[in-house]
Amino acid sequence: MFIAAALQSGDKPGQYAELADQARGLLHGERDRIANAANLAALVYHALPQLNWVGFYFFDGTELVVGPFQGKPACVRIALDKGVCGTAASSRRTQMVRDVNAFPGHIACDSASRSEIVVPLLLDGELLGVFDVDSPQLARFDDDDRAGMERLADIYLQSLRDE
Repeated sequence: MFIAAALQSGDKPGQYAELADQARGLLHGERDRIANAANLAALVYHALPQLNWVGFYFFDGTELVVGPFQGKPACVRIALDKGVCGTAASSRRTQMVRDVNAFPGHIACDSASRSEIVVPLLLDGELLGVFDVDSPQLARFDDDDRAGMERLADIYLQSLRDE
């Protein structure tokens, strides 16, 4: 059984390094994308402060479909190029939004969300989906968060490749 340890470091890069170590331990030896997405969403949701939604949307060949998450019920389907998630998926670039209300075409699944970061998930060059993290705090995410979330997404993707 995996037991998450409390984050000990005071700075964000240190916290993300600890969280990455926990994620690697949690996902080690499991290749199921749903199981690993569920566990990673729960780990991040409970480890980091000021989050109200953490989860995954998977690309079904046409649109993004909600996967495992922590938080309030979510939008089930998101078209590519729509909202922050669709933009991250279609551009294949991380989207860090300081104020979701200022983002053109933002999809408000939870009206409490004020800022968002979405990392596209590319597996062997193909779009698998996105890793989506929301906060009720305006401008919650910075470049340390971007680097940390991208690292966590990479750990998730690597778990799907490991034998």
